Amino acid sequence: SIHLVESGGGSVEAGGSLRLSCAASGYDADSAVMGWFRQAPGKEREGVASIDLDGITSYADSVKGRFTISKDNAKNTLYLQMNNLKPEDSAMYYCAADSAFPWTAVQALTKMTIIGEFYWGQGTQVTVSS
Repeated sequence: SIHLVESGGGSVEAGGSLRLSCAASGYDADSAVMGWFRQAPGKEREGVASIDLDGITSYADSVKGRFTISKDNAKNTLYLQMNNLKPEDSAMYYCAADSAFPWTAVQALTKMTIIGEFYWGQGTQVTVSS
């Protein structure tokens, strides 16, 4: 079965950076559409970044120019480099993956937040202080 484990979360001051990692097992990362979404207390899940089978990426408008998603297929690992972090970026960040359908990166931003559509990891907390 597909298993995703996130790491790299933590607490930083506004303007700081963090790099999240997602170690995938149970399938080959190069055969899955993958991405990151986040959820803050009292808010809905928000697709943050995605990467499709062709390596095309898509980002939420709120993180464009600050976050970069990448994938190392040899290590079966997904990354999210987050720069110039803002307090509103504080949330639990989840890794998501789907190897059953070749979603485009744009489609994946929404699909990954729907229960049952993608496999999810357990999440890693990101807290940004002002």
